[in-house]
Amino acid sequence: MSSVAVLTQESFAEHRSGLVPQQIKVATLNSEEESDPPTYKDAFPPLPEKAACLESAQEPAGAWSNKIRPIKASVITQVFHVPLEERKYKDMNQFGEGEQAKICLEIMQRTGAHLELSLAKDQGLSIMVSGKLDAVMKARKDIVARLQTQASATVPIPKEHHRFVIGKNGEKLQDLELKTATKIQIPRPDDPSNQIKITGTKEGIEKARHEVLLISAEQDKRAVERLEVEKAFHPFIAGPYNRLVGEIMQETGTRINIPPPSVNRTEIVFTGEKEQLAQAVARIKKIYEEKKKKTTTIAVEVKKSQHKYVIGPKGNSLQEILERTGVSVEIPPSDSISETVILRGEPEKLGQALTEVYAKANSFTVSSVSAPSWLHRFIIGKKGQNLAKITQQMPKVHIEFTEGEDKITLEGPTEDVNVAQEQIEGMVKDLINRMDYVEINIDHKFHRHLIGKSGANINRIKDQYKVSVRIPPDSEKSNLIRIEGDPHGVQQAKRELLELASRMENERTKDLIIEQRFHRTIIGQKGERIREIRDKFPEVIINFPDPAQKSEIVQLRGPKNEVEKCTKYMQKMVADLVENSYSISVPIFKQFHKNIIGKGGANIKKIREESNTKIDLPAENSNSETIVITGKRANCEAARSRILSIQKDLANIAEVEVSIPAKLHNSLIGTKGRLIRSIMEECGGVHIHFPVEGSGSDTVVIRGPSSDVEKAKKQLLHLAEEKQTKSFTVDIRAKPEYHKFLIGKGGGKIRKVRDSTGARIIFPAAEDKDQDLITIIGKEDAVREAQKELEALIQNLDNVVEDYMLVDPRHHRHFVIRRGQVLREIAEEYGGVMVSFPRSGTQSDKVTLKGAKDCVEAAKKRIQEIIEDLEAQVTVECAIPQKFHRSVMGPKGSRIQQITRDYNVQIKFPDREENPVHSVEPSIQENGDEAGEGREAKETDPGSPRRCDIIVISGRKEKCEAAKEALEALVPVTIEVEVPFDLHRYIIGQKGSGIRKMMDEFEVNIHVPAPELQSHTIAITGLAANLDRAKAGLLDRVKELQAEQEDRALRSFKLSVTVDPKYHPKIIGRKGAVITQIRLEHDVNIQFPDKDDGNQPQDQITITGYEKNTEAARDAILKIVGELEQMVSEDVPLDHRVHARIIGARGKAIRKIMDEFKVDIRFPQSGAPDPNCVTVTGLPENVEEAIDHILNLEEEYLADVVDSEALQVYMKPPAHEESKAPSKGFVVRDAPWTSNSSEKAPDMSSSEEFPSFGAQVAPKTLPWGPKR
Repeated sequence: MSSVAVLTQESFAEHRSGLVPQQIKVATLNSEEESDPPTYKDAFPPLPEKAACLESAQEPAGAWSNKIRPIKASVITQVFHVPLEERKYKDMNQFGEGEQAKICLEIMQRTGAHLELSLAKDQGLSIMVSGKLDAVMKARKDIVARLQTQASATVPIPKEHHRFVIGKNGEKLQDLELKTATKIQIPRPDDPSNQIKITGTKEGIEKARHEVLLISAEQDKRAVERLEVEKAFHPFIAGPYNRLVGEIMQETGTRINIPPPSVNRTEIVFTGEKEQLAQAVARIKKIYEEKKKKTTTIAVEVKKSQHKYVIGPKGNSLQEILERTGVSVEIPPSDSISETVILRGEPEKLGQALTEVYAKANSFTVSSVSAPSWLHRFIIGKKGQNLAKITQQMPKVHIEFTEGEDKITLEGPTEDVNVAQEQIEGMVKDLINRMDYVEINIDHKFHRHLIGKSGANINRIKDQYKVSVRIPPDSEKSNLIRIEGDPHGVQQAKRELLELASRMENERTKDLIIEQRFHRTIIGQKGERIREIRDKFPEVIINFPDPAQKSEIVQLRGPKNEVEKCTKYMQKMVADLVENSYSISVPIFKQFHKNIIGKGGANIKKIREESNTKIDLPAENSNSETIVITGKRANCEAARSRILSIQKDLANIAEVEVSIPAKLHNSLIGTKGRLIRSIMEECGGVHIHFPVEGSGSDTVVIRGPSSDVEKAKKQLLHLAEEKQTKSFTVDIRAKPEYHKFLIGKGGGKIRKVRDSTGARIIFPAAEDKDQDLITIIGKEDAVREAQKELEALIQNLDNVVEDYMLVDPRHHRHFVIRRGQVLREIAEEYGGVMVSFPRSGTQSDKVTLKGAKDCVEAAKKRIQEIIEDLEAQVTVECAIPQKFHRSVMGPKGSRIQQITRDYNVQIKFPDREENPVHSVEPSIQENGDEAGEGREAKETDPGSPRRCDIIVISGRKEKCEAAKEALEALVPVTIEVEVPFDLHRYIIGQKGSGIRKMMDEFEVNIHVPAPELQSHTIAITGLAANLDRAKAGLLDRVKELQAEQEDRALRSFKLSVTVDPKYHPKIIGRKGAVITQIRLEHDVNIQFPDKDDGNQPQDQITITGYEKNTEAARDAILKIVGELEQMVSEDVPLDHRVHARIIGARGKAIRKIMDEFKVDIRFPQSGAPDPNCVTVTGLPENVEEAIDHILNLEEEYLADVVDSEALQVYMKPPAHEESKAPSKGFVVRDAPWTSNSSEKAPDMSSSEEFPSFGAQVAPKTLPWGPKR
């Protein structure tokens, strides 16, 4: 382990002072006169001889004997002893644990020191603390405070000595507390007590008391004295530049405080040792008395404005006069109106001093130039350029412009001021001849309209008339606008501004009433639409009300004509919105919704696009059948007609119009539509559409299957007749599970009651809250009779009976499969009757039924019907080639499910056969016909089709036959369409998206032949109904693609433009901005030559697109080239040290300069031949202005660079500039191995003479054993 010692200046001086003079070699600065090389003994002093024993070891001689300060270890160890009587925790059983151990751990964690505790024989506590010095001191203080009993003592010392005990920022007090491990309390300054309280151990208190008394004793030796000396004589005592007083302080070691000239105090304060202080006071008194006798005064008048020149910067001129003549110059205070200057000194020196005072006063002069205040900024110039030219020539001249005053003040050396005055007067005269100004009054509320959006209006006026327009800020509320510049331009700008103002005075405000629901639409997403309106009518201010106010008033303000135009535009927009927000509801049978949507939403999308409407369908799980169409009225009607025509095509839908007086419509609809809904449900779900309330129309439209429409018409007319005569209503209650039984299968029971009584019975809908309520409507006697019958039925249902019937066990499974679905349906239909089949495994055929008597009988009848169906069930095989099975099933098996429901049959498809045993003919059966004679001839067993082709249908014979026909109708048919081979890949689309879309839309399969076949035929396979639509759609797509091919041929027109390669970067623009703009604007592709391709001409730019567009793009490029050719490039020498400052952070500053002067500035690359050469490119006038600007910046920044470099000299030692001569190595004289010596030169390869640092060294044995 190695240690490094750092020598301070003092320790180094002390070390050198220990060396003998002969050992100090001084090398001369002159490189030619070299000293003799040192001798071997000087360079390598011998080590001391080994002592006989450590006690008799003498101090070694030679250079090694010099006392060098030992390097202290960074880690120290201190041991403290706490006697038994002073220990806080004396319980012997708890040593090493308990509170004492916790405190030690806390101290170790807080201070970072390491503590070890041990008990002595006398039960005293020994504590060893290891660590860094400050950590040990802190730990020691904590140990004393927390493990040792505390005592306290007071030390009285003079109150004025307390501050010396505290020290600067309390540092001395903290240090004292750490050293002594005590707490020292010093009374506050406002406390008259002089007692200092010390708390700690007895030993610590003694140490602290001693230190405090020592500090006080030191201060007792020092004294403070105040000497009254007239203020006028203070400069003589201080001497020029305070040298005299400084000398006295240095010689006597006394601190002397002379109040500054600005402080009106006469006493001089002395602080120091008593004897030395007395010497200093005596010397000062002597100077004072001497000057008082010898000096006299004269008073002279000097202009107040010249006083500051007599004083000079930081009072240097006064000190200079005092140094040269020994005369003090007294200047009256700046707040005094007196111009009298008093000179005090020896009579013979006063004349010389007076001359110097007048010379200083007249060395600077103050002058003024008359110039109207509005011209000041033109005199200063853009960014102070004009003024900079004057100040560069005469840097000592100070030029001051006072706002609102028609004069310019110049101050500085007389000659320079005169020259500057002439130049400024010339500028003023020139400006007055060619400039003018005018002030106009325009109400400040119009100012922001005059300025325009982002200053557009005012900037246009400034640029057009070459004038400056000063508009006061809004905060001033001033009406005064000032126009300055060329007289002709000023008059034109004035006329235009007044015209604008008069136009604004004639502006009007109009309130437009727009429904609040349209406000958000007019504003648009992120304000896009309202921004378009404001851009169209920039002079009109449009204010929308706050949404929270629920107001419909939109306020327009601006010129009368513009407001009118904007009003008409917005009214038209609102009319369009109103027209487009027309909404109608179309009831469509739920089972036809999927047909209206079409595969993948194709149908509904087409209707939406062609009718330009919004069509909302109810959710799939919703009971609603209503489709809502929103848009223009005519469009909505057209969409409605198309949707109804789809429904009409799909089913035998009839539409009948019935005339019923409008006054009866509400009573026919009933509360929440209950009455009309009951008729619709009863008549097979027909749709009954009443006209809009208030339209006055009597026409009611009934739409649905023909038979159901006639039934609904009769019921509606009958109900209307009843309503016109007399209507009576009664409500009865029945459990919801009885409702289905009361209604009966297909509504048979309730129809019987209605027919026998003539009353209408309404059951609650699923969404009604009260599910028990049944309403009877009609004539009173009919209602009473119907009520009586229904109550009798309900009473019978409330009488629960239990019955049984016999069912063959082989049929039990049909009733209980699918979690007893058949039994659940029976229970729902027949008043909640409970049917219990015997457990599986038992051979019992007894089935128990429990419920209302009528319900049980009806359930038994239904079970018997199901058994008869099962008994009569047959199985029919339908042979359809396996490849068509997926198509027959439909998406998610929907087609098969529909057939199963319609014909009440079971359909089972065979398992897929991956590797058929017997081969089939290579020709594919496309039309789905059953196998013909040709196939039978080839089959080995013509009567047995493949098992994987057979679909099994189970059910009643007639139903199975019908289902088989339905299945065979689903077998797809194939047709071929001629499509040119080169269009196939476009029809397929990217990753097959195009062909997939067509297949989804037309519900067919489209097969495109492999590319290697180069066939022109595409096969379409699907249901016969869909093939014609698919073929038409495919041919339409072919026409589109052929049109696109023609368009591509037109777009591929190429045009070449010859442009010098040096202009290419400018045409491309920063990050391709310019070329992208041209590409987008003209819809062309522009290709620049490849720099790496030597064969390609580098001046050819290729433009591809429509012929007309390529020509327009070429003209745009040539226009840019024309502008670039007018530009000039100038090289400016600019000191490379200021380049970074001019460029700025991330090029922000240079970009600002380039944007401001519309030029391009290029700095040299690193390693360029001329690092100072900067190139400025642009129009000639812009280049000149930009060069002037960057040269001004260079001058400003260069001053900072020079100052910084000058400062660096003092901040770090200068690098070795002179090249050193080649080293001769280290040379010594009289070495042992030289020729005149008997000793040999050391053998560097010998490990004995030059042992390795890593070699093991035998440990030194000491008398007291090894070091710990």
